[in-house]
Amino acid sequence: MSVRFEELGWQQTPMGVLSLRRRFDLTVRTDIYEVKLDDEYLMSSLFTVAERELARLGLARTPGEELDVLVGGLGLGYTAWEALQCDRIRSLTVVEYSQSVIEWHERGLLPDTSALLTDGRVGLRCANFFSVLADGSGFDPEAPGRRYDAILLDIDHSPRHVLDDSHGWFYSPDGLRAASTLMAADATFAMWSDDAPDDEFCSMLEAVFADVDARRIWFPNPLTGGRSGATIYLATQPGA
Repeated sequence: MSVRFEELGWQQTPMGVLSLRRRFDLTVRTDIYEVKLDDEYLMSSLFTVAERELARLGLARTPGEELDVLVGGLGLGYTAWEALQCDRIRSLTVVEYSQSVIEWHERGLLPDTSALLTDGRVGLRCANFFSVLADGSGFDPEAPGRRYDAILLDIDHSPRHVLDDSHGWFYSPDGLRAASTLMAADATFAMWSDDAPDDEFCSMLEAVFADVDARRIWFPNPLTGGRSGATIYLATQPGA
């Protein structure tokens, strides 16, 4: 048995204290890695199905070869890692707000995704995803106006439950249009949400994109003996 509990890292941010901890769970008899913002749980290595499905479903509907993909939110790395399993990926740009989260990966603290940063297709940028969208500067300083074949977004809990009030503007037609300016023709927008499908948000997506879908994802919850759910929103940038 490993140490029952260990805090691996933390950072004071404008949104609160962001921390990474490892604990041995007696129910599932394994180490679980968790990220918290103050007392709020953000992510857990015990529940990764929906994060992986974000990449799988998003890339499955994305046409073409040699895809350039933008991931909003690094976290524990499961969405980015799953995306790299697709052999059509040419480049994967991952935008992460917290330098500490990037350093957790650089220090090899997360064994499930420890090989993420050794993949030559991966580029990390420490930035506020929403602020960069708002100022229109783009995510590649060497290629202003660069467009992506897919955007995979997993930052806030849901359109109605954001980590910081400054993110709220994004969950509107204007915010989604800002994302669309970074997308190539027929590109995919995919987003994780912890809530059930939101009809109002789907209508906003339909105002900007085509082929909108809200896919409910269910997965076992060994802590409760039942199941838990998440939603993956999917949409397509209209062709040229």
